[in-house]
Amino acid sequence: MPRKGNIYHYLINALVFIILEAGALMLLNHSGTLQNIWIMKGVHAFTGTVWGGSESVKYYFSLKSENRRLVEENDRLTSELRHYKEILEKEQEQEHSFSSSSGRYRYIPASVVKMSHNRQHNYIIVNKGSEDGVRERAGVITPDGAVGIISAVSRHYSYAIAFTNPDMAISTRIGHEGAVGTMTWDGMSARGAILNEIPCHIQAEPGDTVFTSGFSVIFPPDIPLGTIVDKNLKNGATFEIKVSLFKDFREIRYVSIVCDSDFDEIDELERR
Repeated sequence: MPRKGNIYHYLINALVFIILEAGALMLLNHSGTLQNIWIMKGVHAFTGTVWGGSESVKYYFSLKSENRRLVEENDRLTSELRHYKEILEKEQEQEHSFSSSSGRYRYIPASVVKMSHNRQHNYIIVNKGSEDGVRERAGVITPDGAVGIISAVSRHYSYAIAFTNPDMAISTRIGHEGAVGTMTWDGMSARGAILNEIPCHIQAEPGDTVFTSGFSVIFPPDIPLGTIVDKNLKNGATFEIKVSLFKDFREIRYVSIVCDSDFDEIDELERR
């Protein structure tokens, strides 16, 4: 273990060395312009290093508050974006829907939130429910066709059986004054349908438009559904007519739920 005398000796020598070095630098600084420039460069470099290090330390410790601010800003912008998106969707719903009421029928605009395409029993779920006035057995339509029938209703959503389902049929008419028949999905394509029960003496040509007949409490009359593509004679008595639908079921986004104000009265009569 070194003695105290030796420690004091080392300290005195170090102090003397520092004093001599400082003196030498002062002499060098006053001895010429070139030496002065070298010394000032060294001082500036040292100062810059110290200042940069201190700024880096300050920046590091400020990252937490900066991240918190960015998270709050991101949440605010996300909320605003969601708000404007909801406004835009409501405007688009109104754009793609019928008027809210028209005599016997009341129309409720809605957006499709989920639907199936590739099943034998396809469905559609929309964002309107019992609190919006939707009831079971209401029709689901677009300006380009009838797309489904409501089969289950919750407070805020409704489940509809899509037309692309072998269990669903629509009462239709060829033209506005032509024969009435039953139209079903062809089971293959998103725009294919079959119109049955059309007597063979009825004029039905490719290009003729098929409309809803109005002979139900589900769909109003005269909604255009599609055009006739071809026809085949079945059993020598009726035509089986192929129809190309106006609405591609893979593109459905906005719909109207149509409620018949006379539904309960007509339904009661049918049950007697």
